[in-house]
Amino acid sequence: MRYGFIGLGNLGGHLAASLQRSGFEVVVHDRDPTTADRLIQAGATWSASPGALSRQCDAVLTCLPSPQVSQAILDQILETARPGLTWIEMSTVGREEILRLASQASAKGVATMELPVTGGVHLAAQGKITMLAGGEKDLFAQHLPALQAMGDKIFYMGPLGNAAIIKVITNMLAFIHLVADGEALMLAKRGGLDLAQAWQAIKASSGNSFVHETEGQLILNGSYDIGFTLDLALKDLGFAMKLGRDFDVPLQLADLTNEIFINGKEAYGAAAPSTQIVKLLEDAVGEDLRAEGFPPRLG
Repeated sequence: MRYGFIGLGNLGGHLAASLQRSGFEVVVHDRDPTTADRLIQAGATWSASPGALSRQCDAVLTCLPSPQVSQAILDQILETARPGLTWIEMSTVGREEILRLASQASAKGVATMELPVTGGVHLAAQGKITMLAGGEKDLFAQHLPALQAMGDKIFYMGPLGNAAIIKVITNMLAFIHLVADGEALMLAKRGGLDLAQAWQAIKASSGNSFVHETEGQLILNGSYDIGFTLDLALKDLGFAMKLGRDFDVPLQLADLTNEIFINGKEAYGAAAPSTQIVKLLEDAVGEDLRAEGFPPRLG
């Protein structure tokens, strides 16, 4: 089966490379052709446009920054798509958005599976990212070998739209944990603790989290370089706020976290790393959270 991959940024480039390493024939496209260089050198085929790519493939995966971009790319895919094509949307979009886009695809004979991922760019590079699938179960089974090439924890969440819900939930938790981790580390710093030892103690404690184990290291290094921006974090928090309204669930922590991220964007810019949100606290108290032995990027 030949897979097309559109969107070769921090995340998508690694996912496409994992497909390729596993022996799948891969056709690639990105608005920045240089992102495809290493994939082409490894044997991928370049396509000049999403429409040209869809004509060549049995399935098209997209990994894009916003619902607006997903809509624009899908429009181009559908212009040339053959009936029976599968569109696998890996971008983070809302539940209503994926259902609306899937309806447009279905009208052209294209089946949709949603496949948002979570765990971070470093796990995508290792082929160990977590994948959250939604859609028809037969479609999931058909493409499972490709999913297994890209990730090692794969959850079939049920009908289309369910994966969008759980992805928004996991991102909401991650951003809440990130703000909380900064506060915890600052308490340790102000309390006179060795921050490297404090990080290790938290990691071994009931207060541990995935965010502490990963992004906590980038805070202590001072790089904040997670490969994910404040603007993208606010997009995902917006989806969480909408779910809260849709399902009539008060989201007090998420709402406060959203406000903090808005302040972070105003202070550091939309393109700043999402982990840099902790710098708001550092700047407010006039103390940096730094310790020796932590990496600038996650390997």
